Amino acid sequence: MDAVVRAPARRRAVAGALATLCLLSSSAAPQVLAAGPQRGDAAALMDDLMADRRPIGGPFALTDQRGRRVGTKQWQGRVVLLYFGYLACPDICPNDLAAIGSAIGMLGSLGEQVQPVFVTLDPARDTPERIGPYAEHFHPRFLALRGTEHETRAIAKSYKVYFAKEPRADGQGYAIDHSSFTYVLDDQGRYAGFFPPGTTGTRIAERLRDMVKAP
Repeated sequence: MDAVVRAPARRRAVAGALATLCLLSSSAAPQVLAAGPQRGDAAALMDDLMADRRPIGGPFALTDQRGRRVGTKQWQGRVVLLYFGYLACPDICPNDLAAIGSAIGMLGSLGEQVQPVFVTLDPARDTPERIGPYAEHFHPRFLALRGTEHETRAIAKSYKVYFAKEPRADGQGYAIDHSSFTYVLDDQGRYAGFFPPGTTGTRIAERLRDMVKAP
């Protein structure tokens, strides 16, 4: 699994991940105010993730686009690809979500054993009416989950996800700076690893073949 980043590569991986924080990844993105010491928080969380410092993840449940309370308990028996992002993300989120959808398609019938899940980091703006169509655009079986601010923060912390609201320099609202990993849960709902930002659908599919079982 790409989740295992060997020690000599950790510092490079952390630096690369910091460079691809969603908000700062696109030249087309609005200019934002500096994040200050919070960038250090991002590096610390990513270093913990890269070094596989447990615990990472854990059971959770949130509300999906159809109003159902779902989570790791309901997904047992399937491999889960779990992604944290937000709808206004300029490019990293759409690219990674597209790669997830592409990977499931490449797996053919085996793809039915994979559950793609999108969790919004912006519940104030990403309403159920919006997140469902957004996620399903990348694959029709995507579940789009939304929680309260408190639930979102707690689940993000358990998966070592960095995110912070950043005021736009033009004074027009905010954007969200966040880490962009695709987390893998095994068929028992346990954290199994991650794919770094920008991993291709082909690569994801190759690795998932080792986890899913032929019917």
